[in-house]
Amino acid sequence: MKIREITEVIERFAPLALQESYDNAGLIVGRPDDEVHKALLAVDVTEEVLDEAEREGCDLVIAHHPIVFRPLKRFNSADAVERCVERAIRRGVALYACHTNLDSAPGGMSWRLAEELGIGDLAVLEPSAEHAGAGFGVVGELPEAEPTEAFLRRMQERLRVRVVRHSDVATECVRRVAVCTGSGASLIGAARRAGAELYITADLKYNDFMTPDKALTVADIGHFESEYCAIRLLFDILSKNLFTFAVRESEGSRNPVNYLVSV
Repeated sequence: MKIREITEVIERFAPLALQESYDNAGLIVGRPDDEVHKALLAVDVTEEVLDEAEREGCDLVIAHHPIVFRPLKRFNSADAVERCVERAIRRGVALYACHTNLDSAPGGMSWRLAEELGIGDLAVLEPSAEHAGAGFGVVGELPEAEPTEAFLRRMQERLRVRVVRHSDVATECVRRVAVCTGSGASLIGAARRAGAELYITADLKYNDFMTPDKALTVADIGHFESEYCAIRLLFDILSKNLFTFAVRESEGSRNPVNYLVSV
């Protein structure tokens, strides 16, 4: 199957026009008319992921994060990015990224994570000014109110999150929950305005945990942990539209952050 036939399916769901100006989503290594036979889905393109792709006979890696954000001036294997790009070119492995366009697409990343946590009646938290129905984050309702700490622990177990950093628990129970996968500190105000009692995101800084109105609990589950759902989302998009193309969920896609937890 040609690469463009596969990317057209992804881009019908998450058009490249939805990506942010700083982003580099799309085909990074390879040509649209190249033939590929099997895709590996990952959060990042790493040397471990390329090991897996070669071992499993995958000649296309579809990742959430673009491996190339800034122009590469040299290909001399000086760092991991150069090594991966050089290796992909040498071995004939195409690299494609579906990043902020997948984040902001209707039914995209935050929608998927919210649904996995049992949050329904979803609406966009920060709607796009240019694209109807698109935007970052979602807000919705649990079927019934749940003790806040119990929900956090259920979420931790469901997502296999080792550490959840959170602010003071603002409300004893929670029902209205906002979610933004990835770095979502900038949407704390939007979560508050949407009436959320809990906001789940990643990459929060020290001051982000200070909620002066005491009405909103913020929780940081980690960047990788919040975006691992990209693999499942991309698998569904492709498997439901390309019945004869093989797609594999990466087992080598792992969190680069390690935790030393006192017990």
